[in-house]
Amino acid sequence: MDLKLETHVTDGITVVSCHGRIVLGEDSAALRDSLKQVLTSSREVVLNLSGVNYIDSSGLGTLIAVYSSARSAGADIKLAGLGQRLRDLLQITKLVTVFEVYDNEQQAIAAFHRGAA
Repeated sequence: MDLKLETHVTDGITVVSCHGRIVLGEDSAALRDSLKQVLTSSREVVLNLSGVNYIDSSGLGTLIAVYSSARSAGADIKLAGLGQRLRDLLQITKLVTVFEVYDNEQQAIAAFHRGAA
């Protein structure tokens, strides 16, 4: 497995940072399982993808599935730190209209606080 996940809480928002590749198999499963676990205790999650160097269609499917599960459970996931390649991929697939995307972790966290105000 090439994907490494780190979780921490900043200003009451849970941040999951991904490093490596999100591809079919253990990597996608690990991300899905980790986010499901996080969502049992947190309603506001930032997924920091600045360390992701590759994502395949299975990885995109995992992001969509987790996002959909979160929304139906009353939670929200914001994406942060996307590289140009991943941004282009979300643009091409029109998923940029589904996800809230921010340049960095701090902006995504601030967006949750603006929403609560």
